[in-house]
Amino acid sequence: MNTLPSKTKHRIFSPSRVSAIAGNTLLELVRLKVFYFLLLFALLIIGTAGFTSVFDFKIQEQFQMLKDMSLGAMSIFTLLLSILATAMMLPKDIEDRTLYTILAKPVPRFEYLMGKLVGVFMLLLVSTLVMSAMFALALYAKQQVVIGESVHGLTPSQVLEVTADIKAHAFTFSLVPGIVAIYLKAALFAALTMLISTFATSSIFTIFIAFTAYFIGSVEGIAREYWYASPTSGQLAKIFLALVALFFPDLQLFNLVDDIVAGNAIPTALFLKTVGLGLAYTGVYSFVAYVIFSFKEL
Repeated sequence: MNTLPSKTKHRIFSPSRVSAIAGNTLLELVRLKVFYFLLLFALLIIGTAGFTSVFDFKIQEQFQMLKDMSLGAMSIFTLLLSILATAMMLPKDIEDRTLYTILAKPVPRFEYLMGKLVGVFMLLLVSTLVMSAMFALALYAKQQVVIGESVHGLTPSQVLEVTADIKAHAFTFSLVPGIVAIYLKAALFAALTMLISTFATSSIFTIFIAFTAYFIGSVEGIAREYWYASPTSGQLAKIFLALVALFFPDLQLFNLVDDIVAGNAIPTALFLKTVGLGLAYTGVYSFVAYVIFSFKEL
């Protein structure tokens, strides 16, 4: 009876191996107590909800402040999670010699790197969902308080009208694409941080370069508009800005908070462009990270 060659025992790509590495990565990150960020977020949005009641703000302004502070905090904390968690993974596995144990099984480097990234993506997803739930609870609690304060002495028809108006300011559909954009930006920086860690000499260097990339992406759109509008800008400056735009995403495209806070609906075309941009950069950064890691001497 013919038997398959031993080479076929290990498939070129195994989703089960990737999922196992991703699960172990998620557990390791949880053990690092990164979820303390969520506690800080909860305290921040609860404090913001109380803060808006202290001053004599209009109802719309109270909800705008709560949304602005909460979505801003969510964006900052997911970004910190993505960079700090990813920057420590590869150096830690090399120091603990866990990497050599995994690759000796044998596990292709592509599966190892993908499993690590998927683990970070899972952490970011869980964190984003938990923070979104906290945000929704804060909005609901604020909504109930405002309704209770606004319906005294009103007729039943007026109560229904006021209640509907308050609910319209509290929950808007644009919150969903805004939260998705926050997650995509965090996932993008997780992939970028992984790319940097494949050639960096230390975790500190990786973190520094990642935050530098964040700064460049934040001011890139403003600088591009200025130089393109300036009559004195030469062709070399425009080529340089084009190269910067190629390597670093324009993070202003992920900033949908202003429209959300104002209660404006996010255009479908803009949302799809944001999703496509996030997925494209994440894919490219992940691929380049694999190419560098595949030639890295361990």
